[in-house]
Amino acid sequence: MREFPQMGCVVTMDDSLSLEELREEVDDLRQLVKTLLTIIMEEADGVQTGSAPSIPDQPKRGYCM
Repeated sequence: MREFPQMGCVVTMDDSLSLEELREEVDDLRQLVKTLLTIIMEEADGVQTGSAPSIPDQPKRGYCM
């Protein structure tokens, strides 16, 4: 194990993780972020699924309930 000082703390890095394992973890995290952003952008006010009532005389986009 190697130690890296970071903002006053010592962070240990385990060399047992291979580069391929790190790539897989990054890919998993990237997919999770993409999924969460999709949910935030498309389902923020429920209008996309029709689950939230729409407010009369309001634009279809640009507002949140």
